[in-house]
Amino acid sequence: MIFGFKRARPPLMIRLAESRDVAAICDIHTASFDRAWGLTEFERMLSEETSLAHVAGEERSGRLGAFVLSRIAADEAEILSIAVRPDRRGEGHSARLLLAHHDVLSLNGVRTVFLEVETGNAPALALYKREGYSEVARRDAYYKRSDGSAATALVMRKALK
Repeated sequence: MIFGFKRARPPLMIRLAESRDVAAICDIHTASFDRAWGLTEFERMLSEETSLAHVAGEERSGRLGAFVLSRIAADEAEILSIAVRPDRRGEGHSARLLLAHHDVLSLNGVRTVFLEVETGNAPALALYKREGYSEVARRDAYYKRSDGSAATALVMRKALK
């Protein structure tokens, strides 16, 4: 804080993910989830024609702080993962990234987007509800946590314009 004001963050850059982003995406995912995916999984997913991914980062430095990854099937898409580095959370990056991702999905003919989210993930649930997602199903004990416990997943849907 400077004189009681939050320090301004550099402008946010959002772009399509590229193969050179795999390590950063993997690092962000590992910092965000108990059961993280590996480099090989991200390399495979990003190389698939049905995948669409965006990254967000600081415009000047290019350091990535967030990503979103979807798989498209006909006029539907499923968001497989969206994550923000812990030190960048609470700054609105996920909302801006999600909106940009929705725009590109729509341009690619997607009319409906699905995702799953843990019931205990209050920030994500608030974001998805603000962005017009609604609950369509529950999957009890779907997520396995690192401590061996299980968490319920909500399946959510949003219609794109």
